Amino acid sequence: MDNAKLTVGLVYGGKSGEHEISLQTAFAVMNAFDYVKYDILPFYITKQGLWKFGEKLAAPFSHLEQLKLEGVPGDTGAALNAVFSGLGGESVVDVMFPLLHGTNGEDGTIQGLFEMANIPYIGAGVLASAAGMDKVVMKKLFAEARLEQCRYGYFNAAIWKSKSHDLIVGIEDKLGYPIFVKPANLGSSVGISKAVDKESLIKAVETAFRYDTKVLVEEFIEGSELEVGVLGNDEPEASVPGEIVSSGEYYDYAAKYIDGKSQILIPASVDPEIAERLREMALVAFRAIQVSGIARVDFFLRKSDGRILINEINTMPGFTPFSMYPLLWRETGLSYQALLDRMIALAFERYQLKQGLKYDNEQ
Repeated sequence: MDNAKLTVGLVYGGKSGEHEISLQTAFAVMNAFDYVKYDILPFYITKQGLWKFGEKLAAPFSHLEQLKLEGVPGDTGAALNAVFSGLGGESVVDVMFPLLHGTNGEDGTIQGLFEMANIPYIGAGVLASAAGMDKVVMKKLFAEARLEQCRYGYFNAAIWKSKSHDLIVGIEDKLGYPIFVKPANLGSSVGISKAVDKESLIKAVETAFRYDTKVLVEEFIEGSELEVGVLGNDEPEASVPGEIVSSGEYYDYAAKYIDGKSQILIPASVDPEIAERLREMALVAFRAIQVSGIARVDFFLRKSDGRILINEINTMPGFTPFSMYPLLWRETGLSYQALLDRMIALAFERYQLKQGLKYDNEQ
């Protein structure tokens, strides 16, 4: 093997409602890498949270099911020893690439593990990952950055159990119908419902509480759904905007991953002034939660008055060749493989910067 090669640890699967989406992303990324430059070490986390890791790959798997490493004994301790190997000797992995969507992967948990292992990793750090996953915290940080957004409310399971009547009345007075109900900590439209009356609101809240202990409710915005990719560390760049034309009433899980009828328009069909404003706001949002590496920022362009409202930021966007994030960068002039190279370079850039920090009181 060429000693100049980098070994990239791909971590995928996970104890999350987005497990299957993670597998799709990992399969696409694995097949996009330049194996002249990189070896891949697969780390699979089962739905129960058990870790497996396979042999170093010099070529991608040919079938998605191979990602589950059937026949490889599940040994979380051995897998974590491989991650932490650099602390006690020569590192098995040069850089970790977490391809985990949703909880226990996109929320700062695994990022904290990599920080403790003192190993470079791709994507946002602990704080940005946690803030980007918790939609309520995210919205508060956006408000601090003076980014305009839709009206919303939130509550936890205990408050809902004891004061559901008061909450419903408050939601109806403040937001009206229709509204969207979401788990505060999840992505890929899992657990999201549209409520049009009290009965459907109660049902939507119960659905959301299956996935999280905190629920977010948002007013309905009629307008275009627009997205911008951001790439970088201290000097991030924004891609051209893209537009989602959903096959359903809204861009839910089925519209994203199942029916295949939703359209992606890149660049978005908006005026140049709007496009530039979207890019500026995406950079403000990126910095507001202190992201590094990559993020996709989602917006609404409200039909009634043409105002841009920020919806959310995704610190680990979908990454198949047909996902919005890599397509945005392809249109901006960066191929899928070049994007992967850039993300790895950014991981090392951030890692080297942190290695220069002091962790003692010596002068």
